[in-house]
Amino acid sequence: MLKDKIQQLAEVFFEETVSIRRHLHQFPELSFAEYQTAAFVKQKLDDLGIPYESMAGTGIVALIHGDQPTGKVLALRADMDALPIQEVEGRSYGSQNAGVMHACGHDVHTSSLLGVAAILQSLKAEFGGTVKLIFQPGEERLPGGASLMIKEGVLQNPAPVGIIGQHVMPLIEAGKVGFRVGKYMASCDELFMTVKGRGGHGAHPHQNIDPIAIAAQIITALQQIVSRNADPRTPTVLSWGKIIGNGATNVIPESVYLEGTFRTFDENWRADAHKRLVKMAVGIAESMGATCDFEVRKGYPFLINETQITESSRAYAVEYLGADNVVELDVWPAAEDFSYYSQEINACFYRLGTGNKAAGITSAVHTPTFDIDEKALKTSIGLMAYMTIKQLGA
Repeated sequence: MLKDKIQQLAEVFFEETVSIRRHLHQFPELSFAEYQTAAFVKQKLDDLGIPYESMAGTGIVALIHGDQPTGKVLALRADMDALPIQEVEGRSYGSQNAGVMHACGHDVHTSSLLGVAAILQSLKAEFGGTVKLIFQPGEERLPGGASLMIKEGVLQNPAPVGIIGQHVMPLIEAGKVGFRVGKYMASCDELFMTVKGRGGHGAHPHQNIDPIAIAAQIITALQQIVSRNADPRTPTVLSWGKIIGNGATNVIPESVYLEGTFRTFDENWRADAHKRLVKMAVGIAESMGATCDFEVRKGYPFLINETQITESSRAYAVEYLGADNVVELDVWPAAEDFSYYSQEINACFYRLGTGNKAAGITSAVHTPTFDIDEKALKTSIGLMAYMTIKQLGA
C-alpha cells in the first residue's frame, strides 16, 4: 500500500530531515538575504538529482516528474527566512548568527520540503504528474517573497492546479495536524501616523497645540471604525504597538508618532476601512488645530483555503494519521504571505503540530524560547508526500 511505503520512507529519511532542520536552525538568515540557506537547499536538491532554477533572488523552484503519464501539476511551498530575534542560550543546535533566529519554524518548513522531495523522488514510479517545489524567501517582510515569486512566474510553466503549504503550530501536539476550509488568516496592513501640533511648556497648554491629547482622541475614535463600521460577522483588528511623544513631565512635544496594524478578512471592507481611518484621523487633528500624516502600508491579503483541495487534503490526513490526529482550526488573525498564492489558485494551508506539553515545548512562535518536538518532522514529511501523491491521482 502507498501509505505503508510512505511511512517506511518517512522513517528512513527522518534522521536526515532532523539533521537538515538543525543545520538550518544554526545558520538562520533574514528575509531576502537567505544566501547560505539557498545554497544549502540547492546542494540537497543536487544530491537528490532534482532539477531546479533560481527565482526572486534567493528563491528556488524545483520539479519532480512522476513516471506515470499525466499532465497534472501540484505545487508545494516552504519559506526559508528567519527573524531578528536573539535565541535563548543552551541549545546544541542554537543559532550561531547573533540576533537572528528561526523563531517561526521556517527551518521546519524547508527541511520538511526537502524530506518530502526525497520521498517523492524515491516513489516516482508510483505517481504521475509533476510536483513543483517552491522554496520561498522573505515571508516575514513586505512585500512578501510570495508576491515576488508570483510576479516572476512561479505559478506558470508548468501551471499547478493547486498549492499546499504548512506551518508549525506549537498549540497542537506533535503527531497531529489541523485544517480549516475557507477564510483562515487575516490580511495585514501597517499603519504609520504622525500628529503635529505646537509644543511648549506643560503649565501653559492654552498656548500650545497638544499632539499627545489629540493622538489620544484619534486612537479612541478610530476604534469606532472597528466597532461601528465593520460588519460584526467579519473579524477586524486595529492595534497600535508604538507611540512616541518625546516631551517631558513639563514639556508638550511638537509631534507624536504612532505605528500600528490593521487586519481583516474581507478585501472590499479592507479598502473601505483604509479610507475611513485616514479621513477620521486627519479630520480630528485638523479640528483641533493640528495636522496628521497617515500612511497605510498595504501588506498581505487574507488567506483562503479552497474547499475541494482542503477537504480532500484533510481526508487524506485522516487516512494517513487517523481521525484522532486531525483537528479543526479556528480563524487566525495573524498573516502569512502564502495568502498571495491562495488569491491566485486553489490552495490548502494547514497546521503541523509541533508542541509537547509533557516535555515543556510550548513556547509560541516569534519568541526567543520557541522550539519544536522534532518527531513532528516524521509526521510532516510523510503526510505531505502522501497528500501530494493522492492529490495528483485524484
